[in-house]
Amino acid sequence: MENQLAKSTEERTFQYQDSLPSLPVPSLKESLKKYLESVKPFANEEEYRKTEEIVQKFQSGIGEKLHQKLLERAKGKRNWLEEWWLNVAYLDVRIPSQLNVNFAGPAAHFEHYWPPKEGTQLERGSIILWHNLNYWQLLRKEKVPVHKVGNTPLDMNQFRMLFSTCKVPGITRDSIMNYFRTESEGRSPNHIVVLCRGRAFVFDVIHEGCLVTPPELLRQLTYIHKKCHSEPDGPGIAALTSEERTRWAKAREYLIGLDAENLALLEKIQSSLLVYSMEDDSPHVTPEDYSEIIAAILIGDPTVRWGDKSYNLISFSNGVFGCNCDHAPFDAMVMVNISYYVDEKIFQNEGRWKGSEKVRDIPLPEELIFTVDEKVLSDISQAKAQYLREASDLQIAAYAFTSFGKKLTKNKMLHPDTFIQLALQLAYYRLHGRPGCCYETAMTRYFYHGRTETMRSCTVEAVRWCQSMQDPSVSPHERQQKMLQAFAKHNKMMKDCSAGKGFDRHLLGLLLIAKEEGLPVPELFTDPLFSKSGGGGNFVLSTSLVGYLRVQGVVVPMVHNGYGFFYHIRDDRLS
Repeated sequence: MENQLAKSTEERTFQYQDSLPSLPVPSLKESLKKYLESVKPFANEEEYRKTEEIVQKFQSGIGEKLHQKLLERAKGKRNWLEEWWLNVAYLDVRIPSQLNVNFAGPAAHFEHYWPPKEGTQLERGSIILWHNLNYWQLLRKEKVPVHKVGNTPLDMNQFRMLFSTCKVPGITRDSIMNYFRTESEGRSPNHIVVLCRGRAFVFDVIHEGCLVTPPELLRQLTYIHKKCHSEPDGPGIAALTSEERTRWAKAREYLIGLDAENLALLEKIQSSLLVYSMEDDSPHVTPEDYSEIIAAILIGDPTVRWGDKSYNLISFSNGVFGCNCDHAPFDAMVMVNISYYVDEKIFQNEGRWKGSEKVRDIPLPEELIFTVDEKVLSDISQAKAQYLREASDLQIAAYAFTSFGKKLTKNKMLHPDTFIQLALQLAYYRLHGRPGCCYETAMTRYFYHGRTETMRSCTVEAVRWCQSMQDPSVSPHERQQKMLQAFAKHNKMMKDCSAGKGFDRHLLGLLLIAKEEGLPVPELFTDPLFSKSGGGGNFVLSTSLVGYLRVQGVVVPMVHNGYGFFYHIRDDRLS
Protein backbone atom coordinates (compact mmCIF):
# COMPACT_ATOMS: atom_id res chain seq x y z
CA MET A 1 0.00 0.00 0.00
CA GLU A 2 2.81 2.42 0.94
CA ASN A 3 4.56 1.67 -2.34
CA GLN A 4 1.34 2.38 -4.20
CA LEU A 5 0.97 5.71 -2.45
CA ALA A 6 4.57 6.65 -3.20
CA LYS A 7 3.97 5.76 -6.84
CA SER A 8 0.76 7.75 -7.07
CA THR A 9 2.33 10.93 -5.64
CA GLU A 10 5.25 10.77 -8.06
CA GLU A 11 4.65 13.26 -10.87
CA ARG A 12 4.33 11.85 -14.36
CA THR A 13 5.84 13.62 -17.37
CA PHE A 14 2.53 14.24 -19.12
CA GLN A 15 0.16 14.41 -16.15
CA TYR A 16 -0.59 18.15 -16.35
CA GLN A 17 -1.31 18.26 -20.08
CA ASP A 18 -5.09 18.29 -19.62
CA SER A 19 -5.07 21.08 -17.06
CA LEU A 20 -2.86 23.59 -18.92
CA PRO A 21 -4.57 26.85 -19.95
CA SER A 22 -5.53 27.40 -23.60
CA LEU A 23 -3.40 29.72 -25.72
CA PRO A 24 -5.02 33.18 -25.47
CA VAL A 25 -5.71 35.54 -28.36
CA PRO A 26 -4.15 38.94 -27.49
CA SER A 27 -6.08 42.20 -27.79
CA LEU A 28 -6.03 43.63 -31.33
CA LYS A 29 -5.39 47.17 -30.08
CA GLU A 30 -2.40 46.05 -27.98
CA SER A 31 -0.89 43.91 -30.78
CA LEU A 32 -1.09 46.75 -33.30
CA LYS A 33 0.40 49.22 -30.82
CA LYS A 34 3.33 46.85 -30.22
CA TYR A 35 3.72 46.27 -33.95
CA LEU A 36 3.94 50.01 -34.64
CA GLU A 37 6.60 50.37 -31.95
CA SER A 38 8.61 47.55 -33.50
CA VAL A 39 8.79 49.12 -36.98
CA LYS A 40 9.95 52.54 -35.74
CA PRO A 41 13.72 51.80 -35.84
CA PHE A 42 13.48 50.99 -39.58
CA ALA A 43 11.42 53.93 -40.85
CA ASN A 44 11.93 57.58 -41.60
CA GLU A 45 9.13 59.96 -40.52
CA GLU A 46 7.20 59.72 -43.75
CA GLU A 47 7.38 55.91 -43.94
CA TYR A 48 6.29 55.65 -40.32
CA ARG A 49 3.33 58.01 -40.85
CA LYS A 50 2.20 55.93 -43.84
CA THR A 51 2.41 52.71 -41.82
CA GLU A 52 0.54 54.37 -38.95
CA GLU A 53 -2.32 55.20 -41.31
CA ILE A 54 -2.36 51.64 -42.68
CA VAL A 55 -2.49 50.24 -39.13
CA GLN A 56 -5.32 52.59 -38.07
CA LYS A 57 -7.33 51.68 -41.17
CA PHE A 58 -6.70 47.98 -40.47
CA GLN A 59 -7.72 48.30 -36.81
CA SER A 60 -11.06 49.96 -37.50
CA GLY A 61 -11.80 47.96 -40.66
CA ILE A 62 -10.87 44.48 -41.88
CA GLY A 63 -8.55 43.85 -38.90
CA GLU A 64 -11.45 43.95 -36.42
CA LYS A 65 -13.49 41.52 -38.60
CA LEU A 66 -10.55 39.10 -38.87
CA HIS A 67 -9.90 39.39 -35.14
CA GLN A 68 -13.52 38.42 -34.37
CA LYS A 69 -13.19 35.39 -36.67
CA LEU A 70 -9.95 34.45 -34.89
CA LEU A 71 -11.71 34.65 -31.51
CA GLU A 72 -14.40 32.33 -32.90
CA ARG A 73 -11.76 29.85 -34.06
CA ALA A 74 -10.02 29.99 -30.67
CA LYS A 75 -13.25 29.03 -28.89
CA GLY A 76 -13.16 25.56 -30.40
CA LYS A 77 -9.44 24.88 -29.88
CA ARG A 78 -7.12 24.68 -26.89
CA ASN A 79 -4.38 26.09 -29.10
CA TRP A 80 -5.66 28.14 -32.05
CA LEU A 81 -2.16 28.48 -33.48
CA GLU A 82 -0.79 24.92 -33.29
CA GLU A 83 -1.93 23.45 -36.60
CA TRP A 84 -1.39 26.70 -38.52
CA TRP A 85 2.11 27.16 -37.14
CA LEU A 86 3.14 23.61 -37.96
CA ASN A 87 1.95 24.04 -41.55
CA VAL A 88 3.15 27.59 -42.25
CA ALA A 89 6.49 27.43 -40.44
CA TYR A 90 7.40 23.86 -41.37
CA LEU A 91 5.21 21.52 -43.40
CA ASP A 92 4.28 23.86 -46.29
CA VAL A 93 7.85 25.11 -46.69
CA ARG A 94 9.31 23.78 -49.96
CA ILE A 95 12.98 24.74 -49.65
CA PRO A 96 15.30 21.89 -48.54
CA SER A 97 14.62 21.53 -44.83
CA GLN A 98 17.68 19.56 -43.75
CA LEU A 99 19.90 22.57 -44.28
CA ASN A 100 17.44 25.44 -43.85
CA VAL A 101 15.18 24.25 -41.03
CA ASN A 102 16.96 21.59 -38.96
CA PHE A 103 18.86 22.47 -35.82
CA ALA A 104 22.14 20.86 -34.86
CA GLY A 105 24.72 20.94 -32.12
CA PRO A 106 27.84 19.24 -30.71
CA ALA A 107 27.78 17.09 -27.57
CA ALA A 108 29.83 18.64 -24.74
CA HIS A 109 31.61 15.41 -23.72
CA PHE A 110 34.85 16.57 -25.38
CA GLU A 111 35.13 19.19 -22.63
CA HIS A 112 35.70 16.57 -19.93
CA TYR A 113 36.26 12.80 -20.24
CA TRP A 114 36.09 12.42 -24.01
CA PRO A 115 38.59 14.69 -25.76
CA PRO A 116 38.95 13.96 -29.50
CA LYS A 117 40.85 10.67 -29.90
CA GLU A 118 41.03 8.33 -32.90
CA GLY A 119 39.90 4.74 -32.31
CA THR A 120 37.25 5.64 -29.72
CA GLN A 121 34.23 6.12 -32.02
CA LEU A 122 32.66 2.70 -31.48
CA GLU A 123 33.23 2.25 -27.76
CA ARG A 124 32.11 5.77 -26.89
CA GLY A 125 29.23 5.37 -29.34
CA SER A 126 27.94 2.33 -27.45
CA ILE A 127 27.98 4.27 -24.16
CA ILE A 128 26.32 7.42 -25.51
CA LEU A 129 23.66 5.31 -27.25
CA TRP A 130 22.94 3.43 -24.03
CA HIS A 131 22.38 6.67 -22.06
CA ASN A 132 20.05 7.92 -24.82
CA LEU A 133 18.10 4.65 -24.64
CA ASN A 134 17.80 5.02 -20.86
CA TYR A 135 16.26 8.44 -21.40
CA TRP A 136 13.84 6.86 -23.90
CA GLN A 137 12.83 4.36 -21.21
CA LEU A 138 12.34 7.15 -18.63
CA LEU A 139 10.11 8.95 -21.12
CA ARG A 140 8.09 5.81 -21.82
CA LYS A 141 7.61 5.37 -18.06
CA GLU A 142 6.79 9.12 -17.78
CA LYS A 143 9.66 9.63 -15.35
CA VAL A 144 11.23 12.63 -17.09
CA PRO A 145 10.54 15.48 -14.63
CA VAL A 146 7.88 18.02 -15.58
CA HIS A 147 9.42 21.39 -16.49
CA LYS A 148 8.19 24.17 -14.21
CA VAL A 149 8.63 27.86 -13.64
CA GLY A 150 8.26 28.17 -9.87
CA ASN A 151 5.32 25.83 -9.22
CA THR A 152 3.71 26.36 -12.63
CA PRO A 153 4.01 23.32 -14.93
CA LEU A 154 4.96 23.88 -18.57
CA ASP A 155 3.68 22.00 -21.60
CA MET A 156 5.62 18.75 -22.12
CA ASN A 157 3.93 17.61 -25.36
CA GLN A 158 7.03 18.21 -27.50
CA PHE A 159 8.86 15.45 -25.60
CA ARG A 160 6.55 12.93 -27.31
CA MET A 161 8.18 13.91 -30.59
CA LEU A 162 11.79 13.17 -29.68
CA PHE A 163 11.82 9.45 -30.45
CA SER A 164 10.20 7.43 -33.26
CA THR A 165 9.15 10.55 -35.13
CA CYS A 166 9.75 11.46 -38.75
CA LYS A 167 8.59 13.98 -41.32
CA VAL A 168 7.32 12.50 -44.58
CA PRO A 169 7.53 14.65 -47.73
CA GLY A 170 4.38 15.57 -49.66
CA ILE A 171 3.95 17.25 -53.05
CA THR A 172 2.55 20.45 -51.50
CA ARG A 173 2.65 19.74 -47.76
CA ASP A 174 4.67 17.35 -45.63
CA SER A 175 3.26 15.37 -42.70
CA ILE A 176 4.66 14.17 -39.37
CA MET A 177 4.54 10.51 -38.39
CA ASN A 178 4.85 9.88 -34.67
CA TYR A 179 5.04 6.25 -33.50
CA PHE A 180 6.08 6.91 -29.88
CA ARG A 181 3.82 5.59 -27.09
CA THR A 182 4.27 5.67 -23.33
CA GLU A 183 4.16 2.31 -21.56
CA SER A 184 0.60 2.95 -20.42
CA GLU A 185 -0.46 3.74 -24.00
CA GLY A 186 0.89 0.56 -25.55
CA ARG A 187 3.67 -0.71 -27.79
CA SER A 188 6.36 1.66 -29.08
CA PRO A 189 8.95 0.77 -31.73
CA ASN A 190 12.21 -0.44 -30.17
CA HIS A 191 14.65 -0.52 -33.10
CA ILE A 192 17.29 1.98 -34.16
CA VAL A 193 18.70 2.60 -37.63
CA VAL A 194 22.44 3.02 -38.23
CA LEU A 195 23.68 4.85 -41.33
CA CYS A 196 27.26 4.27 -42.48
CA ARG A 197 28.92 4.90 -45.85
CA GLY A 198 25.66 5.14 -47.80
CA ARG A 199 24.19 1.99 -46.23
CA ALA A 200 21.46 1.50 -43.62
CA PHE A 201 21.18 -1.14 -40.88
CA VAL A 202 18.59 -1.85 -38.22
CA PHE A 203 18.57 -3.70 -34.91
CA ASP A 204 16.37 -3.93 -31.81
CA VAL A 205 17.54 -2.36 -28.55
CA ILE A 206 15.36 -4.58 -26.35
CA HIS A 207 16.35 -8.23 -26.08
CA GLU A 208 14.25 -10.67 -24.03
CA GLY A 209 12.53 -7.76 -22.30
CA CYS A 210 15.74 -5.97 -21.31
CA LEU A 211 17.62 -3.01 -22.76
CA VAL A 212 20.82 -4.05 -24.54
CA THR A 213 24.00 -3.01 -22.69
CA PRO A 214 26.97 -0.95 -23.99
CA PRO A 215 29.08 -4.10 -24.64
CA GLU A 216 26.16 -5.53 -26.65
CA LEU A 217 25.69 -2.24 -28.52
CA LEU A 218 29.45 -2.20 -29.19
CA ARG A 219 29.20 -5.61 -30.85
CA GLN A 220 26.41 -4.35 -33.15
CA LEU A 221 28.21 -1.10 -34.05
CA THR A 222 31.50 -2.95 -34.66
CA TYR A 223 29.77 -5.42 -36.98
CA ILE A 224 28.29 -2.56 -39.04
CA HIS A 225 31.52 -0.53 -39.07
CA LYS A 226 33.65 -3.51 -40.21
CA LYS A 227 31.16 -4.48 -42.92
CA CYS A 228 30.98 -0.93 -44.30
CA HIS A 229 34.74 -0.45 -44.25
CA SER A 230 35.51 -3.71 -46.03
CA GLU A 231 32.78 -3.60 -48.71
CA PRO A 232 31.70 -1.04 -51.36
CA ASP A 233 29.69 2.02 -50.27
CA GLY A 234 25.89 1.90 -50.51
CA PRO A 235 23.75 4.15 -52.74
CA GLY A 236 23.15 6.75 -49.99
CA ILE A 237 19.35 6.90 -50.16
CA ALA A 238 19.43 9.23 -47.12
CA ALA A 239 20.79 12.06 -49.32
CA LEU A 240 17.32 12.36 -50.88
CA THR A 241 16.04 13.80 -47.58
CA SER A 242 18.29 16.84 -48.13
CA GLU A 243 16.50 17.72 -51.38
CA GLU A 244 13.86 20.38 -52.10
CA ARG A 245 10.65 19.01 -50.54
CA THR A 246 8.49 18.45 -53.62
CA ARG A 247 11.41 16.85 -55.48
CA TRP A 248 12.04 14.52 -52.53
CA ALA A 249 8.30 13.67 -52.39
CA LYS A 250 8.35 12.70 -56.09
CA ALA A 251 11.60 10.74 -55.72
CA ARG A 252 10.06 8.90 -52.75
CA GLU A 253 6.92 8.05 -54.73
CA TYR A 254 9.08 6.74 -57.56
CA LEU A 255 11.17 4.67 -55.12
CA ILE A 256 8.02 3.07 -53.69
CA GLY A 257 6.61 2.45 -57.19
CA LEU A 258 9.84 0.68 -58.14
CA ASP A 259 9.41 -1.96 -55.44
CA ALA A 260 6.77 -2.19 -52.68
CA GLU A 261 9.48 -3.50 -50.33
CA ASN A 262 11.10 -0.03 -50.47
CA LEU A 263 8.07 1.36 -48.60
CA ALA A 264 8.53 -1.18 -45.78
CA LEU A 265 12.20 -0.11 -45.50
CA LEU A 266 11.27 3.59 -45.43
CA GLU A 267 8.74 2.89 -42.70
CA LYS A 268 11.39 1.03 -40.71
CA ILE A 269 13.52 4.22 -40.78
CA GLN A 270 10.53 6.50 -40.04
CA SER A 271 9.46 4.53 -36.98
CA SER A 272 12.97 3.91 -35.58
CA LEU A 273 13.77 5.37 -32.15
CA LEU A 274 16.53 7.44 -33.68
CA VAL A 275 19.06 7.34 -36.51
CA TYR A 276 22.66 6.75 -35.48
CA SER A 277 25.14 8.17 -38.01
CA MET A 278 28.70 6.95 -38.43
CA GLU A 279 30.89 9.60 -40.05
CA ASP A 280 34.47 9.08 -41.26
CA ASP A 281 35.53 12.69 -40.56
CA SER A 282 37.47 13.88 -37.51
CA PRO A 283 36.43 17.51 -36.96
CA HIS A 284 38.66 19.67 -34.81
CA VAL A 285 37.14 20.91 -31.55
CA THR A 286 38.33 22.58 -28.34
CA PRO A 287 36.32 24.11 -25.48
CA GLU A 288 37.22 27.52 -26.97
CA ASP A 289 36.42 26.78 -30.63
CA TYR A 290 33.41 24.81 -31.86
CA SER A 291 33.45 26.11 -35.45
CA GLU A 292 34.62 22.96 -37.24
CA ILE A 293 32.51 20.49 -35.27
CA ILE A 294 29.36 22.59 -35.77
CA ALA A 295 30.03 22.79 -39.49
CA ALA A 296 30.50 19.01 -39.64
CA ILE A 297 27.21 18.38 -37.82
CA LEU A 298 25.16 21.02 -39.62
CA ILE A 299 26.48 20.51 -43.15
CA GLY A 300 28.20 17.12 -43.06
CA ASP A 301 27.76 14.06 -45.28
CA PRO A 302 24.10 13.92 -46.45
CA THR A 303 24.29 10.16 -47.13
CA VAL A 304 24.61 9.33 -43.40
CA ARG A 305 21.81 11.35 -41.86
CA TRP A 306 18.08 11.16 -42.38
CA GLY A 307 17.17 14.84 -42.69
CA ASP A 308 13.50 14.24 -41.80
CA LYS A 309 14.20 12.37 -38.59
CA SER A 310 13.52 14.10 -35.29
CA TYR A 311 16.81 12.75 -33.91
CA ASN A 312 20.02 11.93 -35.77
CA LEU A 313 22.76 11.07 -33.29
CA ILE A 314 26.04 11.64 -35.13
CA SER A 315 29.39 10.02 -34.30
CA PHE A 316 32.76 10.99 -35.77
CA SER A 317 35.92 8.99 -36.25
CA ASN A 318 37.70 10.87 -33.43
CA GLY A 319 35.05 10.02 -30.82
CA VAL A 320 33.25 13.35 -30.98
CA PHE A 321 29.44 13.48 -31.16
CA GLY A 322 26.53 15.71 -32.04
CA CYS A 323 22.94 15.73 -33.21
CA ASN A 324 20.95 16.98 -36.19
CA CYS A 325 17.17 17.24 -35.76
CA ASP A 326 14.15 18.13 -37.84
CA HIS A 327 12.66 21.29 -36.30
CA ALA A 328 9.03 20.63 -37.29
CA PRO A 329 7.98 18.34 -34.40
CA PHE A 330 9.76 20.12 -31.54
CA ASP A 331 11.93 23.03 -30.46
CA ALA A 332 15.54 22.80 -29.35
CA MET A 333 14.84 22.79 -25.59
CA VAL A 334 13.83 19.11 -25.88
CA MET A 335 17.23 18.29 -27.36
CA VAL A 336 18.98 20.49 -24.79
CA ASN A 337 17.26 18.45 -22.09
CA ILE A 338 18.31 15.01 -23.31
CA SER A 339 21.81 16.24 -24.27
CA TYR A 340 22.33 17.57 -20.76
CA TYR A 341 21.03 14.34 -19.23
CA VAL A 342 23.42 12.23 -21.33
CA ASP A 343 26.37 14.56 -20.73
CA GLU A 344 25.82 14.44 -16.94
CA LYS A 345 25.65 10.64 -17.00
CA ILE A 346 28.89 10.40 -19.00
CA PHE A 347 30.51 12.85 -16.61
CA GLN A 348 29.30 10.99 -13.49
CA ASN A 349 30.66 7.69 -14.86
CA GLU A 350 33.98 9.24 -15.96
CA GLY A 351 33.19 8.39 -19.56
CA ARG A 352 33.21 4.64 -18.89
CA TRP A 353 30.81 1.71 -18.70
CA LYS A 354 31.08 0.23 -15.22
CA GLY A 355 28.66 -2.68 -15.60
CA SER A 356 28.94 -6.27 -16.83
CA GLU A 357 30.98 -7.06 -19.96
CA LYS A 358 28.78 -10.07 -20.70
CA VAL A 359 27.29 -10.10 -24.23
CA ARG A 360 24.13 -12.10 -24.81
CA ASP A 361 23.47 -13.93 -28.05
CA ILE A 362 21.64 -11.11 -29.84
CA PRO A 363 20.64 -11.23 -33.53
CA LEU A 364 23.08 -9.30 -35.74
CA PRO A 365 21.95 -6.04 -37.36
CA GLU A 366 19.98 -6.46 -40.56
CA GLU A 367 20.78 -4.36 -43.62
CA LEU A 368 18.00 -2.35 -45.29
CA ILE A 369 18.72 -2.92 -48.98
CA PHE A 370 16.69 -0.66 -51.26
CA THR A 371 15.85 -1.57 -54.84
CA VAL A 372 17.29 1.26 -56.95
CA ASP A 373 17.69 1.99 -60.66
CA GLU A 374 19.52 4.61 -62.77
CA LYS A 375 16.85 7.24 -62.05
CA VAL A 376 17.10 6.81 -58.27
CA LEU A 377 20.92 6.99 -58.43
CA SER A 378 20.69 10.13 -60.54
CA ASP A 379 18.19 11.65 -58.03
CA ILE A 380 20.67 10.89 -55.24
CA SER A 381 23.63 12.50 -56.98
CA GLN A 382 21.51 15.54 -57.85
CA ALA A 383 20.40 15.83 -54.20
CA LYS A 384 24.01 15.62 -53.00
CA ALA A 385 25.18 18.27 -55.48
CA GLN A 386 22.34 20.62 -54.54
CA TYR A 387 23.04 20.14 -50.83
CA LEU A 388 26.79 20.71 -51.07
CA ARG A 389 26.31 23.76 -53.28
CA GLU A 390 23.95 25.37 -50.75
CA ALA A 391 26.05 24.33 -47.76
CA SER A 392 29.17 25.93 -49.23
CA ASP A 393 27.47 29.32 -48.90
CA LEU A 394 27.37 29.11 -45.12
CA GLN A 395 30.06 30.59 -42.89
CA ILE A 396 30.31 29.31 -39.33
CA ALA A 397 32.16 30.88 -36.40
CA ALA A 398 31.66 29.46 -32.91
CA TYR A 399 34.03 30.69 -30.25
CA ALA A 400 33.85 30.86 -26.48
CA PHE A 401 34.04 34.31 -24.87
CA THR A 402 35.87 33.59 -21.63
CA SER A 403 36.40 37.03 -20.03
CA PHE A 404 33.23 36.66 -17.96
CA GLY A 405 29.81 35.00 -17.86
CA LYS A 406 26.51 35.26 -16.06
CA LYS A 407 28.10 35.48 -12.62
CA LEU A 408 29.27 39.00 -13.42
CA THR A 409 26.14 40.20 -15.25
CA LYS A 410 23.92 38.96 -12.40
CA ASN A 411 26.24 40.62 -9.90
CA LYS A 412 25.52 43.89 -11.76
CA MET A 413 21.76 43.10 -11.62
CA LEU A 414 21.62 42.72 -15.41
CA HIS A 415 19.73 39.82 -17.05
CA PRO A 416 22.37 37.72 -18.88
CA ASP A 417 20.17 37.02 -21.92
CA THR A 418 19.23 40.69 -22.36
CA PHE A 419 22.91 41.55 -21.91
CA ILE A 420 23.86 39.41 -24.92
CA GLN A 421 20.93 40.61 -27.02
CA LEU A 422 21.92 44.26 -26.51
CA ALA A 423 25.59 43.48 -27.19
CA LEU A 424 24.45 41.86 -30.44
CA GLN A 425 22.46 44.95 -31.40
CA LEU A 426 25.51 47.12 -30.76
CA ALA A 427 27.78 44.80 -32.76
CA TYR A 428 25.41 44.88 -35.74
CA TYR A 429 25.04 48.66 -35.48
CA ARG A 430 28.82 49.14 -35.44
CA LEU A 431 29.35 46.77 -38.34
CA HIS A 432 26.56 47.94 -40.63
CA GLY A 433 25.87 51.48 -39.43
CA ARG A 434 22.14 50.79 -39.02
CA PRO A 435 19.79 48.84 -36.72
CA GLY A 436 19.31 45.12 -37.48
CA CYS A 437 15.80 43.64 -37.30
CA CYS A 438 16.07 40.79 -34.85
CA TYR A 439 14.08 37.68 -33.93
CA GLU A 440 14.66 36.16 -30.51
CA THR A 441 12.79 33.03 -29.48
CA ALA A 442 10.35 33.43 -26.61
CA MET A 443 8.68 30.31 -25.24
CA THR A 444 4.93 29.99 -24.70
CA ARG A 445 4.94 26.66 -22.87
CA TYR A 446 2.74 27.99 -20.05
CA PHE A 447 -0.08 27.15 -22.47
CA TYR A 448 -1.44 23.91 -23.91
CA HIS A 449 0.87 22.77 -26.76
CA GLY A 450 2.56 26.20 -26.65
CA ARG A 451 5.81 26.48 -28.58
CA THR A 452 7.27 29.89 -29.41
CA GLU A 453 6.55 33.56 -29.98
CA THR A 454 8.68 36.16 -31.78
CA MET A 455 10.42 38.60 -29.51
CA ARG A 456 11.71 41.58 -31.56
CA SER A 457 14.81 42.74 -29.73
CA CYS A 458 15.67 45.70 -31.96
CA THR A 459 13.69 48.23 -29.91
CA VAL A 460 13.68 52.03 -30.13
CA GLU A 461 15.41 52.00 -26.72
CA ALA A 462 18.13 49.62 -27.94
CA VAL A 463 18.81 51.79 -30.99
CA ARG A 464 19.02 54.96 -28.86
CA TRP A 465 21.57 53.22 -26.67
CA CYS A 466 23.59 52.03 -29.71
CA GLN A 467 23.62 55.59 -31.05
CA SER A 468 24.84 56.92 -27.70
CA MET A 469 27.66 54.32 -27.66
CA GLN A 470 28.83 55.55 -31.06
CA ASP A 471 28.62 59.23 -30.15
CA PRO A 472 31.79 60.42 -28.35
CA SER A 473 29.98 63.49 -26.95
CA VAL A 474 27.63 61.36 -24.81
CA SER A 475 28.75 60.89 -21.20
CA PRO A 476 29.19 57.40 -19.66
CA HIS A 477 26.37 58.21 -17.21
CA GLU A 478 23.93 59.03 -20.02
CA ARG A 479 24.97 55.89 -21.92
CA GLN A 480 24.31 53.86 -18.80
CA GLN A 481 20.83 55.40 -18.40
CA LYS A 482 19.99 54.56 -22.02
CA MET A 483 21.33 51.05 -21.57
CA LEU A 484 19.16 50.47 -18.49
CA GLN A 485 16.10 51.72 -20.39
CA ALA A 486 16.88 49.25 -23.17
CA PHE A 487 17.26 46.44 -20.58
CA ALA A 488 13.91 47.29 -18.97
CA LYS A 489 12.12 47.36 -22.33
CA HIS A 490 13.59 44.02 -23.43
CA ASN A 491 12.75 42.29 -20.14
CA LYS A 492 9.15 43.51 -20.22
CA MET A 493 8.68 42.38 -23.83
CA MET A 494 10.07 38.94 -23.07
CA LYS A 495 7.68 38.58 -20.14
CA ASP A 496 4.74 39.67 -22.34
CA CYS A 497 5.66 37.21 -25.10
CA SER A 498 5.88 34.26 -22.70
CA ALA A 499 2.52 35.25 -21.21
CA GLY A 500 0.85 34.98 -24.64
CA LYS A 501 0.91 38.73 -25.23
CA GLY A 502 3.28 38.85 -28.19
CA PHE A 503 2.00 40.17 -31.52
CA ASP A 504 3.74 38.34 -34.39
CA ARG A 505 1.79 35.07 -34.06
CA HIS A 506 -1.41 37.11 -33.62
CA LEU A 507 -0.78 38.99 -36.89
CA LEU A 508 0.00 35.68 -38.59
CA GLY A 509 -3.37 34.34 -37.38
CA LEU A 510 -5.18 37.36 -38.85
CA LEU A 511 -3.38 36.91 -42.18
CA LEU A 512 -4.26 33.21 -42.30
CA ILE A 513 -7.93 33.89 -41.50
CA ALA A 514 -7.98 36.33 -44.46
CA LYS A 515 -6.45 33.67 -46.72
CA GLU A 516 -8.88 30.97 -45.52
CA GLU A 517 -11.83 33.30 -46.15
CA GLY A 518 -10.52 34.01 -49.67
CA LEU A 519 -10.11 37.72 -48.85
CA PRO A 520 -7.38 39.90 -50.39
CA VAL A 521 -4.17 40.17 -48.33
CA PRO A 522 -4.63 43.24 -46.07
CA GLU A 523 -2.36 46.21 -46.83
CA LEU A 524 -0.70 45.84 -43.41
CA PHE A 525 1.15 42.78 -44.76
CA THR A 526 2.14 44.24 -48.15
CA ASP A 527 3.44 47.51 -46.66
CA PRO A 528 7.25 47.56 -47.32
CA LEU A 529 7.86 48.31 -43.63
CA PHE A 530 6.28 44.98 -42.66
CA SER A 531 9.10 42.93 -44.20
CA LYS A 532 11.77 45.60 -43.62
CA SER A 533 11.16 45.24 -39.87
CA GLY A 534 11.44 41.42 -40.11
CA GLY A 535 7.79 40.43 -40.68
CA GLY A 536 7.08 37.34 -42.80
CA GLY A 537 10.32 35.68 -41.68
CA ASN A 538 12.65 38.44 -42.89
CA PHE A 539 14.73 38.95 -39.76
CA VAL A 540 18.36 39.75 -40.55
CA LEU A 541 19.31 38.54 -37.07
CA SER A 542 17.81 35.18 -36.12
CA THR A 543 18.75 34.47 -32.51
CA SER A 544 18.06 32.17 -29.60
CA LEU A 545 19.35 31.47 -26.13
CA VAL A 546 20.20 27.75 -26.02
CA GLY A 547 20.25 27.80 -22.22
CA TYR A 548 22.52 28.01 -19.20
CA LEU A 549 24.05 24.52 -19.50
CA ARG A 550 27.00 23.04 -21.41
CA VAL A 551 24.80 22.47 -24.47
CA GLN A 552 25.25 24.45 -27.71
CA GLY A 553 23.15 24.39 -30.89
CA VAL A 554 22.59 26.25 -34.16
CA VAL A 555 20.19 26.90 -37.05
CA VAL A 556 21.15 28.56 -40.34
CA PRO A 557 20.23 32.26 -40.80
CA MET A 558 16.63 33.10 -41.70
CA VAL A 559 17.57 35.20 -44.72
CA HIS A 560 20.38 35.10 -47.25
CA ASN A 561 22.01 38.33 -46.08
CA GLY A 562 21.52 37.48 -42.41
CA TYR A 563 23.09 35.98 -39.34
CA GLY A 564 22.03 33.04 -37.20
CA PHE A 565 23.15 33.80 -33.66
CA PHE A 566 22.79 31.07 -31.03
CA TYR A 567 24.44 31.18 -27.64
CA HIS A 568 24.60 29.50 -24.29
CA ILE A 569 25.55 31.26 -21.08
CA ARG A 570 27.59 29.82 -18.23
CA ASP A 571 28.89 31.28 -14.98
CA ASP A 572 32.28 32.14 -16.45
CA ARG A 573 31.80 32.17 -20.24
CA LEU A 574 29.48 32.89 -23.14
CA SER A 575 29.61 30.73 -26.28
